[in-house]
Amino acid sequence: MSQALLAGLSRTTRPRSMVRRFLALDAVVTGANGLAYAVAPGPLGELLGVDRGLLFELGLLLGAYAAGVAWAASRARPAAGAVKAVVDINLLWTVLSVVALVAWLEPTTAGTVWTLLQAGTVAGFAGLQWSALRASEATP
Repeated sequence: MSQALLAGLSRTTRPRSMVRRFLALDAVVTGANGLAYAVAPGPLGELLGVDRGLLFELGLLLGAYAAGVAWAASRARPAAGAVKAVVDINLLWTVLSVVALVAWLEPTTAGTVWTLLQAGTVAGFAGLQWSALRASEATP
């Protein structure tokens, strides 16, 4: 991904700020998703065709993860290891989401679409975060 594209997406030309902004956006989206799952697992479970207990547990997990990502984003210079861990976890989530659809979940059509959309979004965050990290490492 080019530095110009990253700068446009993050609205800054400073690579360290790009990393922080992409982490912060990830934390907000993940936190909102986790909150929805934890607060409304019944209605969302019915809509998505996913067990309410699973959604509740995923909501708690996503909330904790979002807090960790937000903490990393709050650092003036997020540690490369922390950013790489976020990227790795995001990629793992993406793969596990697709595997869950194929292997054990039997969601509704809305649930299938939602799972694929969120997996794509999380993969996008991983790509943006990785590219911004690389750009920040290349900048003195």
